[in-house]
Amino acid sequence: MKILIIENEVYLAQSIATKLGELGYICEMCTSTKDAIRGISYDIVLLSTNINGQDFNPVIETFKNSIVILMVSYISNDTVSKPLSAGAKDYILKPFMIEELVRKIDHYQDYEKLKKKNEAYEKYLAYTFENAKHGQDLEDIELPLFVSSNFQKYADAFVFEYVQKKNLPLHFVSLGDIKAFNEIESLPQNSIIYIIDYQILKKSDKRIFCELIADKKAIIVSSDKIEDVEYPVIEIKSENNVFSRGEILPIEDYVKFIVLNYQDKYPDTELSRKLGISRKSLWEKRKKYDIVKKK
Repeated sequence: MKILIIENEVYLAQSIATKLGELGYICEMCTSTKDAIRGISYDIVLLSTNINGQDFNPVIETFKNSIVILMVSYISNDTVSKPLSAGAKDYILKPFMIEELVRKIDHYQDYEKLKKKNEAYEKYLAYTFENAKHGQDLEDIELPLFVSSNFQKYADAFVFEYVQKKNLPLHFVSLGDIKAFNEIESLPQNSIIYIIDYQILKKSDKRIFCELIADKKAIIVSSDKIEDVEYPVIEIKSENNVFSRGEILPIEDYVKFIVLNYQDKYPDTELSRKLGISRKSLWEKRKKYDIVKKK
């Protein structure tokens, strides 16, 4: 990991670099903000705000993809508030123990890793659910809520869209887990619980389960029809009931589903090849099913 130390007190910069070097970090030093802006990337930038007459904003802007930690002798609007507003991550008050600095570095490294993971997951989910149109109005949803769905992906799309709208933490629980009830009971009130496999519960366990979720923000999904619950129930069906659980699809239903959901992702040449039919046959099936291709 590469660290840039911007500090005009050379002895202090050398001391920090030596201690961090002993811990395996690769450190470089400079004494002015002008020298720091050289187009070289660093994982961490330690920026002293004690350098008189220096503008810190160009440094923070240059290293906006790095973790910038301010090293300050006193706290003021110019040394802390403005640099933090400009994009610096944190500050540490001089004099400091090297262990305290390393703790901050580790904390923000973990944060950045989690942030990137979360961004990747959100991007993947958006791609996965692009064509899963659940058709539900999210405004009037009351929790706990039971969802009957013959296609898990459509229920997933509904839940993740709802969670994103509410901006609350999400917990996932499968009732196939023997510890599921204990987990649900221990979860906090300020989060949404996504619970699947309700259909596998015995009738007696369903009664206990319904009491358990009474004060929880829970969305419960079942592949079977849901009856005899005192909570709101909605039904989410995949288009034309394609891929219903336990059924073997007619070829025509399968082809119709594929054309409807993938014609905007693949050109006709590739789509017809994947279906094992000719382009003319693909055109004929669109006409037969009254499917209009967007241009």
